[in-house]
Amino acid sequence: MLPKVTLNATNLIVSQLCYGTNMLGTAIDQSRANAILDRFSELGGNFIDTARSYGDWIPDAPTGASERAIGAWLKGKDRSDVVIATKGGFFDMRVGDYRNRCTPADIASDLSQSLEHLGVESIDLYFLHMDNEDVPVKDLIDALLDHQAAGRIRYFAASNWSASRIAQANAYAASIGKQGFVASETFWGLAVPDVGAAAMQGYQHYYEGEYEALHDAGLPIIAYAAQSGGYFTKLAAGAVPEGLATRYGNPANETRFAAVKQLAEKHSVSINEIALSYVTSQPNQTIAIFGGSSPEQISETVKAATLKLSAEELALLRGA
Repeated sequence: MLPKVTLNATNLIVSQLCYGTNMLGTAIDQSRANAILDRFSELGGNFIDTARSYGDWIPDAPTGASERAIGAWLKGKDRSDVVIATKGGFFDMRVGDYRNRCTPADIASDLSQSLEHLGVESIDLYFLHMDNEDVPVKDLIDALLDHQAAGRIRYFAASNWSASRIAQANAYAASIGKQGFVASETFWGLAVPDVGAAAMQGYQHYYEGEYEALHDAGLPIIAYAAQSGGYFTKLAAGAVPEGLATRYGNPANETRFAAVKQLAEKHSVSINEIALSYVTSQPNQTIAIFGGSSPEQISETVKAATLKLSAEELALLRGA
């Protein structure tokens, strides 16, 4: 069964693996989504990550397809058994609105739609999907606090924000006696990215070298791309797609790949389990977001949460 932790500075009890749902309602239809979510729940998983924008890249899909699929699954379930995280303030791909929509007005609109799609009265953990440095942190935090006071969200957090802007936002919240961002959803996996290539593919603010101080101070990191797109597994099979090779093909990962293979053999587990355990075994509170398109994949991936790597093994993987 998946272990659970209480997210720091909250009363949210979440599974250490969070299921990422960007394909639900589009590539994964409702019946398959139900089966996947049921299996995740059966294995002790209760933390689900989605976004107002997920699925909007498919022209004939309903707006907010992922949230709608989760909402359909939630019907008849005990709402208190599930911790839902969703995100707003991203581009509106459906109408071709590619301005920076991390503004109080756009957040209010997205949040209202997310509540409707999910069929819930409150979002457990609401992320700003991106940052807008043209908007003062005060304005964004004040807007989130208003939604929190109204009961529309329980806690709020940042996704794809720089560590410095998170610190600024939380300093402002503290200055008025309020709680700020309770977590950061951050690009982080064992494979080290080429920063420029990753940014071109939409992956920004990699954890290493930026977020360590915030993490050490107690801010939970909820890692997306925690499996690095399956890079090491595909590397072992000799079949790395071009985009993945562009993002992760570098000497640092050659060193890490050798360590992954060594530890997989030592523990008699898969390469994927070692790569994911690298994230879940960190000394500071870390939740890994993972993907899966079948109940069988969910069962296989969840095994990684039972493997705890030692400090020495983590250092070996880092190449330290």
